[in-house]
Amino acid sequence: MDGKGRALDNIYIERFWKSIKYVKIYLNPPNGGLNLYQMIKEYIEFYNKKRRHTEIGKVVPDQIYNAKKMAS
Repeated sequence: MDGKGRALDNIYIERFWKSIKYVKIYLNPPNGGLNLYQMIKEYIEFYNKKRRHTEIGKVVPDQIYNAKKMAS
């Protein structure tokens, strides 16, 4: 990340990891590495398949991904 303005390139992934930490991990501390892995996996599935995102018109990301996949 060298160069002016490069910190903004990671804004989306930084926001995503912040959401995982505040919504899932900090509220339910894991008991070990396997438990942490399962918690993150569950959250990612929820994030992609069930959570509606306002930035993309209150739809689920999987719907947009599948629509683009079918169009090409």
